Amino acid sequence: MKVLVFGQSGQVARELARRAPKGVTITCLSREMADLSDPAACGQIVAGSDADVIINAAAWTAVDHAETNEAAATVINGDAPAAMALAAGQRPFLHISTDYVFDGAGDRAFLTSDPVGPLGAYGRSKLAGEIGVRAAKGRHVILRTSWVVSAHGNNFVKTMRRLGASRDHLTVVADQIGGPTPAAAIADALFQIAHQMQAGGQGGTYHFAGAPTVSWADFARAIMQAAHLSCTIQDIPSSDYPTPAKRPHNSRLSGATLARDFGIDPPDWHRGLIDILAELETGQ
Repeated sequence: MKVLVFGQSGQVARELARRAPKGVTITCLSREMADLSDPAACGQIVAGSDADVIINAAAWTAVDHAETNEAAATVINGDAPAAMALAAGQRPFLHISTDYVFDGAGDRAFLTSDPVGPLGAYGRSKLAGEIGVRAAKGRHVILRTSWVVSAHGNNFVKTMRRLGASRDHLTVVADQIGGPTPAAAIADALFQIAHQMQAGGQGGTYHFAGAPTVSWADFARAIMQAAHLSCTIQDIPSSDYPTPAKRPHNSRLSGATLARDFGIDPPDWHRGLIDILAELETGQ
């Protein structure tokens, strides 16, 4: 199976590149090779490729920056994946989306059938991508995920480990609840989905997030414990840590339909955290 991936340096793209199963040939496209601010060019790349499966693991991920650059974020997160999906035709097209398409209300896990209602520009741009991918009417999977972490790039685990090594005390928001999701687990899930789609499996919109759900503050405590750091964590409300973009209080995602249709269960973030910290320790 030949897989074409948009993205090369991002967390998920890096894991896709190094976790490709036997029998899978993978090509990852950097920003220089595929500029998502030029959707037509991205479509042409897909149309000219002999890949069996297309995966879009690239996106505008600067949530706060999107608030003042919504048009640019929407081209990258909305127009580009729509162009890719259209060019893919009936080849499986796998697209990563986000919990930010929801309004974060309530305290139960969001179902794929729940109404969307993004709180900010980033969420709206990602929702535009979902709408565009579905409108292409090809064979696709939209995989919504949350709180992505790995040993690469910028993410919460790396930040907490770095700060925890130099500080005795940190304040972390405790009223935002979600599922930390290892990028490695996302990559493995995408490969499983790709194989089943190749075999005639049905697509649609699915959720994939780490379990169990946890607050950012409790996740920070777990990081400190696993990294053997003595830094203590104090709970604070989101109102004490204002950001340009409003974060959802509830980022819980139900993975029931993914388990039903593809046999893929939510990953254990505790296990993923241990693997990430081990990789950071060895520098590999």
